[in-house]
Amino acid sequence: MKSTEELLKIAVAALEDIKANDIRVMDVSKLTSLCHYMIVASADSTRQTKALANHVHEKVKAAGEPIHSIEGEQTGEWLLVDLGDIIVHIMQPAIRSYYDLEGLWADAAWQTSQKSPAVSG
Repeated sequence: MKSTEELLKIAVAALEDIKANDIRVMDVSKLTSLCHYMIVASADSTRQTKALANHVHEKVKAAGEPIHSIEGEQTGEWLLVDLGDIIVHIMQPAIRSYYDLEGLWADAAWQTSQKSPAVSG
């Protein structure tokens, strides 16, 4: 079983593979018991949000880790990939701006992804 930090790197790399925009990693472990990290990324279209979620699913599964669920596939404007200790939000820019997860979780430690994210722990 991979560590949470290893799984985090796999998920971020999967998003980078298909050119997700503005990937942000947030350590929420001190704010909630729901998960340790949230990843928020933007996609330019419904097709790209679905492709990104599918790619994260494939890469995590290939690493031998479970995917708990994928939500939002019907509309494709906001997809949530539940990896247990990590929740991945893939959103179109207007939806991301409207729901402002970065603002809602402003007390968390946010990081901008750059090929290999720095993971605080």
